[in-house]
Parts: sequence; C-alpha cells; structure tokens
Amino acid sequence: MKVMQPCCESVNGSCIKSSWSNSIRISMYIFMVCIILSTVFGNLMVIISISHFKQLHTPTNFLILSMATADFLLGFLIMPCSMVRSVEHCWYFGDFFCKIHTSMDIMLSTASIFHLSFISIDRYYAVCDPLRYKSKINTFVILVMIFISWTVPAGFAFGMIFLELNLLGAEEIYNHIHCAGGCFVFFSETSGVVASIVSFYIPGFVMLYVYRKIYSIAKRHARSIEAISQKKRYEMKKAAKTLSVVMLGFLICWFPCFFAILIDPFLNFSTPVPLFDALSWLGYLNSLCNPLIYGFFYPWFRKAFKYIVTGKIFNSHFRTAKLCVDTQ
Repeated sequence: MKVMQPCCESVNGSCIKSSWSNSIRISMYIFMVCIILSTVFGNLMVIISISHFKQLHTPTNFLILSMATADFLLGFLIMPCSMVRSVEHCWYFGDFFCKIHTSMDIMLSTASIFHLSFISIDRYYAVCDPLRYKSKINTFVILVMIFISWTVPAGFAFGMIFLELNLLGAEEIYNHIHCAGGCFVFFSETSGVVASIVSFYIPGFVMLYVYRKIYSIAKRHARSIEAISQKKRYEMKKAAKTLSVVMLGFLICWFPCFFAILIDPFLNFSTPVPLFDALSWLGYLNSLCNPLIYGFFYPWFRKAFKYIVTGKIFNSHFRTAKLCVDTQ
C-alpha cells in the first residue's frame, strides 16, 4: 500500500502528491513536453514567417500573427508549469504566482479563441464580399480586432482572479476544498456561467454563424457555375473547408473544458481535479492545431517554413521572395 505524501509536509491541510508510478509519471512528462515543444515550434514558425517575409505583411496575416503570439506564449509560459502541476498534483511556485499563472492561462486561452472568431469574420468578407473587403477590413479594423482580442481577455482574466470574482457565492465551499500546495481554477455558479459565455460561447457562436454563412454562399454559388470564375469557386470551397476544420478542432479541444466549467458548480463541485487538468490540456491542443491547419491549407506557410528550416531567411534576397500568388 502506497503512503500518501503531502505537497507541503510542514503545513496542515496540504494537498496530496500523485501516487502514480515513476513509469507513468515519466510517460506523462514526455507526452506533455512533446505537446509543449510542438506548440512553441509551430507557432514560432508562423511568427517568423509573417514577420520576416514582406509579402506576408498584410492586415489579415497580422491578425494571424497576433493569434500565433498568444498560442506561443501559452506554450512557452503556461504549459510548463501546468505540466508539473498535472503530473505531481502539487504547485511549487507560490500562491501569488499561482494567481499570475491562472490569470495568464485564462487570458491567453481566451485571446486565442477571440482571434479565431475575428479571423472567421475576416474570411467571411474576403470570400463572400470581395469587392468591399479592403474597405471594410482595413488595417485600422484589424488593429481594433487585435486590441479587443488582447485587452478584453486580459481585463476579464486578471480582474476575475485577483478580485476573486470567481469565488463569489461559493467562498465557504472553496475554503473547504482548497488545500495548501495546490493551484487549481475554481468557479462559482455565476462566475462559471460568465466565464464560459465570454471565453467560449460568444466567440464560438460567431465562428459557427460565419461558417454557416460561408458554407451556404459557397453551396449556392456552386449551383450557378457560370456566375463566378473558377478561381472564385476555388477560394470559396477552400475557405469553407478551412473554417470547417478550424471549427471542428475548436469544438473538440475546448467544448469539454468549458462544458465542465459550466456544469461543475451545479454538480456540487464533484468533478475531480485531474479530470479538469486533462480537459485543460485538451484545450491547449487547440494552440497546437492552429499552425498545423495553416501548414495544411496555406501554401505560403509551407514555402516559408522551407526557407526557415533551410536557413535561406538569412539571405536578404529571400525577404522579398514571392511565396504565393495572393495573400488576401
């Protein structure tokens, strides 16, 4: 029989360390390190590609660059600490840094989701209203989208955690289940509903609505082949397929986590912390999926990636290289 070890041996009411065998713990560390490195590397490639190559300096790509930055920071700053917490079931970095980590976790995850929502709006106008696209989605509009994608999640996340708004109405329950040496996100009934709506359901509804509009327009135009050019039909089909993959990946990765956040307070907070951890890591996978989607659907990313890994970006000539016919 294994003896339960406390996270803080000198403190009463300490959290208990995980009782997994060393082989399981090592396997978990290897798996999570692979996710972290893939997330950091993939999004770093997007950041370098758009920042370095002049042809990719378009308003739309700056929105993608901003989202890749959020995903990169999530992988570089948040996931390593979450990995230790998930494997060890202990938090070794102090209570204040727990609040910083939790706030940035919520902020960066929400920022990534907000960017996905705004990118779907940008694609809608690019594909379904191309004649007025540049007048509607200009540099100023993209900057506003980026500003909202960062400031709203930051204000929401840090305000909720540091003002302890997430505990409203459930302080006694939190004090009962809280243990020393732990760091887990806790939401009351009200804050769980608000967090789910702000971080997931509103941007998710926007993405779903836009996807359905693009799909219906593409399907309608496909019936009148003579009405549009072959290139236009291809762009609509590509946009619909891309958004469908983005939407599917988004729902698979994030819906279980936010559904658990939403219903857990109504289930008397009975969801095990390790399950919440697992669902959080499923959500993190969305930040890994985003650059993979670009690599699969966008030729400019594959070409830029080739230039980067072969070291050609150090040649100033390739900074102005033509990566694609159209970057809109």
